[in-house]
Amino acid sequence: MTTAQGMDARVAELLRDSKMIIVCGPGGVGKTTSAAALGVVTATHFAKRVLVLTVDPAKRLATALGLEAIGNVEVAVPLPGAQGTLAMAMIDTKTSWDDMIRRHAPDAATRDRVLGNDLYKTLTSRFVHSHDYVVTERLFDARESGNFDVVIVDTPPSRSALSVLDAPRRMQQFFGSRLIKLLTAPTQSRLLSIASRPFFIVADRILGAAFLSDIAEFFTLFRTMETPIVARARRVESLLSDPATSYLVVTSAEPVAMNEAGFLVQELRQRKHRLEAVLANRIMPHRLADGATRRAEALESSTDPTRQRLAVAEREIASIADAESHALDRIQEWGADLLLSESRGGDITDTASLLTLGEAIRRR
Repeated sequence: MTTAQGMDARVAELLRDSKMIIVCGPGGVGKTTSAAALGVVTATHFAKRVLVLTVDPAKRLATALGLEAIGNVEVAVPLPGAQGTLAMAMIDTKTSWDDMIRRHAPDAATRDRVLGNDLYKTLTSRFVHSHDYVVTERLFDARESGNFDVVIVDTPPSRSALSVLDAPRRMQQFFGSRLIKLLTAPTQSRLLSIASRPFFIVADRILGAAFLSDIAEFFTLFRTMETPIVARARRVESLLSDPATSYLVVTSAEPVAMNEAGFLVQELRQRKHRLEAVLANRIMPHRLADGATRRAEALESSTDPTRQRLAVAEREIASIADAESHALDRIQEWGADLLLSESRGGDITDTASLLTLGEAIRRR
């Protein structure tokens, strides 16, 4: 079934009814481009104010959107003739952490001491998992701001997306952990007992005399923000499980990508998130796949060398189409709606090509 815009009705329902769409999937399957295409379609056809948040946009995507670059600040994407609006932003880890500290610090002195703490600077600039929580903070801010009707989130590849989704719960657990209680214990004797342990002795010698004091200061200051941070983490966790938050897993028909996608589907269900659909991307166009075997048989009857080469090509097309068909059958066994996006010739060069890409997504 199609809509008045010629779109697949299932895709239209997803874009019309969701307030947040979290796009997950393996790396290298076109996840970011798919998220951008869905954003263009939603703004163009459904009169929505749309924000697409991404973690690592390619330069060519910014160019296709008519932007010089995609940064931490939301920037409007020009969409001539669109009923709604589209904005793009990249989640910058350090800036987002700094914003969170400014929001939750009980006073200016605490804020400045945290922002100037060497351990804080290292954690927020270099520690890989420091990105996880601020992604959820940023999407929560976007939803709560009232500036957008739909937020589409392009998550990090594969299992890193699960780390993002679990971050609010981990933040709550962190404040209740023995570690932070130990590090922020008020008595000097407790701190000395920590310092007497071999790890801290070695670390202090390697990293300098300020190592322990930086740790103690950072976690003591950070704990002063426990109440607002934990309360917010609970609200973020609730948002991720909200019925208006939809999850879309993007994959290709390649075995490695499918294995990762299948794992994500299973994990999302275990977390009781609303898995809306699986999008199989870069599928062979049906105009090529349909009748490839029949065309090969017709060509093989000829002795002309050119037609013989064409027959070999048609056989290869038929073989790929058959493998993809079996892969799609397997995806459907996962029990989720299966959406298809066919491979298209040429690069994505502008918003018109993104619109065409998004409009062509269909249910199998």
